[in-house]
Amino acid sequence: MNILVLGSGGREHAICWKLKQSPLLNKLVIAPGNAGTASLGKNSDVKPDDFQAVRKLVLEEDIEMVVVGPEVPLVKGIHDFFLEDPDLAGIHVIGPQKQAAQLEGSKDFAKDFMNRHQIPTAAHKSFTVNTLEEGKTYLETQNSPFVLKADGLAAGKGVLIIHELKEAKEELSAMLLDAKFGQASTTVVVEEFLSGIELSCFVLTDGENHKILPFAKDYKRIGEGDTGLNTGGMGAISPVPFMDAEFEEKIRTRIVERTIQGLKKDDIPYQGFIFIGLIKVGTDPYVIEYNVRLGDPETEVILPRIKSDLIRLFKSLAEGNLEKENLEIDDRFACTVMAVSGGYPGTYEKGKQIHGLDNVEGAIVFHAGTRVQENRTVTNGGRVMAFTSLDTDMNQALSISYDNLAKVEFDGMNYRKDIGFDL
Repeated sequence: MNILVLGSGGREHAICWKLKQSPLLNKLVIAPGNAGTASLGKNSDVKPDDFQAVRKLVLEEDIEMVVVGPEVPLVKGIHDFFLEDPDLAGIHVIGPQKQAAQLEGSKDFAKDFMNRHQIPTAAHKSFTVNTLEEGKTYLETQNSPFVLKADGLAAGKGVLIIHELKEAKEELSAMLLDAKFGQASTTVVVEEFLSGIELSCFVLTDGENHKILPFAKDYKRIGEGDTGLNTGGMGAISPVPFMDAEFEEKIRTRIVERTIQGLKKDDIPYQGFIFIGLIKVGTDPYVIEYNVRLGDPETEVILPRIKSDLIRLFKSLAEGNLEKENLEIDDRFACTVMAVSGGYPGTYEKGKQIHGLDNVEGAIVFHAGTRVQENRTVTNGGRVMAFTSLDTDMNQALSISYDNLAKVEFDGMNYRKDIGFDL
């Protein structure tokens, strides 16, 4: 099978790494890819949200399946674009259509969906520039800290957690009046702050049937002890040690099954991944957010634990036969630690040569922000590489990742030394 993977991060490298293990794979093309994906297939300098360029690439390379990594092309409607083009309509797209992608593209849409289908989430209310004063009054009825979320995609930066009421009102005004997050904050969701431990649930669905993939926990803050600014993710662990059978059953019945049934009731077709960001409050799960693709860096611990053939799963999903597939999971822990550029998540430099990759043993290196320049692998982003290891013992898996991180270096390299500290 000829497959195109759209995206350039650690998630996409991990997807390619897993696809490469299948005997069903004939040709693998990645757009735009990175230095890691270049060793697995053919990188192509095409942007995932340039639909005409993607179309040209698909036809030139005789592509039979497109796996969409990032959220932007999905929210912009790439799946619909394929369905509406006679030359592309027969090609399988792994990723939901535009309407379903609103689960991630609009927090207001997602909250309405959860309310409609009795899916547990934080209490909330949405406001626009026309209801700004109502929003300020609503904040007065809420307890600190105050959570403000830009409705649309804001590259992971659209959520504010504020402790002072005065500041919360000022930030609400900045988001709505001053377009602090651009178009993303034309609507702002104000929601109740939930206190607990977060985890990620991943579901693969053909719209009728579904498979729950391994759970994971990621670490978003730049600093040790979960301090400092939010990032795209500094590390992840799967499985989640605090998951017991009772809690897992609550997630399955109250959240996953209601989500799949809700999509069917609302007549919203869905083919692809659903990433459900959860928080455990006491003994109960609540939904923080939906994403309509795999998470990063969770993908780098989830896919290494899946023993099943990923192309077989994708083919069955595209054909509506997912229930026939057996999902086999490795019982071992997978732990990943992300090496990032100096200054990230603030200002950082690119183009730093990466040394020591040939010295890595017993770990998988997934490239996130890298490229090949004059036959050298150099940095090309804030998050540069994820070091993933597997072992029956979580601490041993982490130790293998850290030992290998010590063998690799680039100017300004930084990573958290405490992934898993709270487990």
